Amino acid sequence: MTKVICTVDKIQPLTSGVHQVLLTPQQEVQFKAGQYLQLCITDQDKRPFSVASIPGQQQLELQIGGAVADQYSGQALAHLQSNDTVTVEVGLGQAFWREDSHNPILLLAGGTGFSYVYSIAQAIAAAGVKRPVFLYWGVRHEEALYHMPELQQWASAHHDYRLVPVVQSPSDNWQGRSGLVHQAVLEDFVSLEAYDIYIAGPFPMVGVVRDAFLEQGAKREQMFADAFAYI
Repeated sequence: MTKVICTVDKIQPLTSGVHQVLLTPQQEVQFKAGQYLQLCITDQDKRPFSVASIPGQQQLELQIGGAVADQYSGQALAHLQSNDTVTVEVGLGQAFWREDSHNPILLLAGGTGFSYVYSIAQAIAAAGVKRPVFLYWGVRHEEALYHMPELQQWASAHHDYRLVPVVQSPSDNWQGRSGLVHQAVLEDFVSLEAYDIYIAGPFPMVGVVRDAFLEQGAKREQMFADAFAYI
């Protein structure tokens, strides 16, 4: 873990409820794809956010979401908006991408848990991984599917990669999968035994996904989510 001061370069909305934040560390930092950082609002008040960028990139990207009434993310965003520099702790979490594994990979995200799997997906592509990679992203409404052009390019550039967006409450115009994202996975895979599985989203969702995937043959030692430490 490295504590570092970062310049706040850019804050812009990705959707009505999600903001992209770009930070430039004032010194070199090291982390693994899938790890998170803590935004130090004070020495006692530290708030974790997944890093959406990958190791080696100049900037650290965060995707901060939540309803207007969500004080947790709202206060963090306000701190970033009102300061030219902020202090962060980088390189936290045990659910990082296991680069030395040769298993096919399943990435699953609910909501802004997407920033976690986005980092891993980019790192997989940058490393030239040739084995199957499936990315499932569940949202409540299709308007929340930010970064879709980048994801579609990621999938189309690698024939072993597959992108599956799943919308829980779709509009009449939605032509993709609908319902709960983990149910889409259960429908698509007879067994999850062979897969390394990376999961991010609200804690209650992660717990449901873990239990359902174990019943579908997933191996607990091949399932990764920082939420597992709390549920």
